[in-house]
Amino acid sequence: MLRIFATHRVRLQTELSSCLWDFTTMPEEGAEPVRMKVTVPSCWENYPGTRTYRGRACYERSFRASGNIRLEFKGVSHTAEVFVDGESVGTHYNAYTPFSSVIRNLAPGIHRLKVCVDNSFNSRSALHVENDYQTYGGITRAVALEELGNVYVTGVHVTPEKREGQWRARVEVGVRNLETQPFCGQLRLTIAKAGTEESGGAALAVEDVSQVGAAGRSVDGGAAVCLLELAGDGEKTLCVDICCGEVGEWNPETPVLYEVSAVICDGQGKAVDDLVDRFGFREITVRGKDILMNGRKLWIKGFCRHEDHPQFGCALPLAAMQQDLLLMRDMGANSVRTSHYPNDEIFLDLCDETGVLVWEENHARGLSEEAMRNPNFERQCEDCIREMIGAHYNHPSIYIWGILNECASHTEYGKGCYERQLSLIRSLDRSRPRSFASCQFKTDICFGLADVVSYNIYPLWYHDTPVEEYLRDLYDWVQQTEGAGKPFLITEVGAGAVYGYRTPEKVKWSEEYQADALEKQLKAILAKEGVSGVYVWQFCDCRVCDSWFHVRPRTMNNKGIVDEYRRPKLSYAAVRDIFREC
Repeated sequence: MLRIFATHRVRLQTELSSCLWDFTTMPEEGAEPVRMKVTVPSCWENYPGTRTYRGRACYERSFRASGNIRLEFKGVSHTAEVFVDGESVGTHYNAYTPFSSVIRNLAPGIHRLKVCVDNSFNSRSALHVENDYQTYGGITRAVALEELGNVYVTGVHVTPEKREGQWRARVEVGVRNLETQPFCGQLRLTIAKAGTEESGGAALAVEDVSQVGAAGRSVDGGAAVCLLELAGDGEKTLCVDICCGEVGEWNPETPVLYEVSAVICDGQGKAVDDLVDRFGFREITVRGKDILMNGRKLWIKGFCRHEDHPQFGCALPLAAMQQDLLLMRDMGANSVRTSHYPNDEIFLDLCDETGVLVWEENHARGLSEEAMRNPNFERQCEDCIREMIGAHYNHPSIYIWGILNECASHTEYGKGCYERQLSLIRSLDRSRPRSFASCQFKTDICFGLADVVSYNIYPLWYHDTPVEEYLRDLYDWVQQTEGAGKPFLITEVGAGAVYGYRTPEKVKWSEEYQADALEKQLKAILAKEGVSGVYVWQFCDCRVCDSWFHVRPRTMNNKGIVDEYRRPKLSYAAVRDIFREC
């Protein structure tokens, strides 16, 4: 499943992750390969015979198509090379961001798709390293085949803005011509409330249209119509500013969604391609120590969540994703942090629909300065940022972008990395604030680069300092740095507990100790003046890399409020009582 709504009404799209694929491991010389039929998306750690396999494997299947096609992969873990009929058509690094390959003039008939996947750790991989979570192997998110004409829409970004009490939408549309001959036609942009009829009376009344960088703008039956001229084998981006009249605003209480439809028409007015996406009319701003949505202060009560499940690995199906959100909402949470990588877009769709605020971050966790000096580090981080924002820009639930969780923000070299990546985010999206989760106690030097100061703290777990004392000391120090006067979030706090281990002595790793620690932690954090909210570490227990066995019982990070099967621990009720009261 690619999205939870249709993204095309003109372009033909076929989901390739809806049947069995041929799976074959590619082990070191001398070992026998493992072969089987598997479903996609999936993780090979959940297949019999490959539960601990780290290395290379191939997924294959046949498809029928002709002409220009686009293969879209929502996630392959963590390195992929794609072949069609034995010819390489694309490569990609990073499990958590989408990529695509366009193949021109494919001969009619049946073709063979092969995806070679590698989840091994090596010096070429700066981000996927042995870590406090599992790097799974496989085609872990959906795959689609799209049939393209000569001209197609490459992407649509919508930036809502309220001016003098009126909502406007700045729409940026990327278009591409695959042929050598120039193209002349129209681009029609329609905005309609999601869930209504696709055209006609459902479209918003477009009151005013202005366009940057092109001529021929007009208004026709509720649509903004722009002249579209493309050179042969060329690309361009059209920017259109639309006054949208009366709209419903997106907020956590009433998450009203709208669809933007971009349709390319040829010289005879025939629709030849389209792209549909959803967005919400809302603005995120920072004012002093507050984060505001549509002028109202946000008060964050959230959970950090890994994409992890004992039955599905990181390839959770829709029902499992929604179950996680239901449990978080039942505990009174209004936000989720996608630790420590961009999430499956289906999960973001669910957050859009249910009003759950999202902190989404690029992929890096706990890297030292030495690790950040890997020659591939900066490029791989920046590729992740570009792909994350490019794919997820329109989601109204995402209220903040994060980077580099618990990395070397206390060193001058690390500061240069933080500055480049935060500047890249600002160049790609000026509509959201930026932050990073620090664990550098009173040594961080990067707060002047971010819009929001964020800290991961573990009093009563990794040390016994009283929560109020530790938090006061940290917060007062931040006010003496370049983070003074900025919003302040606690992005991790918690304690471990092994499900079922209960004792009245409340020793560490017992459910009683976790519940007691969280109650003290959350009450102190939420009562602290200047704090904008908290994320509990973490929602559910998750698998870690095998090399972490000596610090993580069961080879799991056991700080979940529910265990890996989503069974509540005693802390579930403690967190629910506190979150619901504030």
